[in-house]
Amino acid sequence: MTSENSLSATHHSKYPPGDLAIWLFIFAELLAFGVFFLSYAFARAKNVELFNESQLMLNRESGAINALVLLTSSYFVVRAVAAIKEGHDKLCANWLGAAIGLGFVFIFIKLFEFHAKFSAGISLSTNTFYMFYLSLTLFHFMHVILGMIILAAVMFKARGGGYTPDQHTGVETGASYWHMVDLVWMILFPLVYVIR
Repeated sequence: MTSENSLSATHHSKYPPGDLAIWLFIFAELLAFGVFFLSYAFARAKNVELFNESQLMLNRESGAINALVLLTSSYFVVRAVAAIKEGHDKLCANWLGAAIGLGFVFIFIKLFEFHAKFSAGISLSTNTFYMFYLSLTLFHFMHVILGMIILAAVMFKARGGGYTPDQHTGVETGASYWHMVDLVWMILFPLVYVIR
């Protein structure tokens, strides 16, 4: 095995992928969401009837569609990482662009959902369930926007030839953050929209 192949093999086996700083940030974010989720669970246990009744006002279909949207966007990000590892920077940028496009779909659906709730006079002070629902979904909404900004920065750098098969930590860093955003929704959706 040549030293070049050895270097490539070492790079491809790097774990966790991406920059260490993003993982510290991801763990901090997951801890914050974890506290939110536990608080929601405790509050729900004390107000099961109120939570179940209020939950019926949510649009489960839009929540489920957004789950599929984020899962698909995560797949696109996986394809982007695979593309840059093979030296296809333009293809990597295209996959990232597709993921960002689905991010906009998520944003549009959530804005429609928020508009419906606010138009119905629902706010953080309506009841305990809606305080959690709005806080959790707005907090996640902001993370989706930040993730899209990160992916856009990575996409433009990739399109400009800023990454190579052996130097693509930035792509993996952006991908790791986006997967965290997806993971949180996969927990948030059933917890808030479905479980009764």
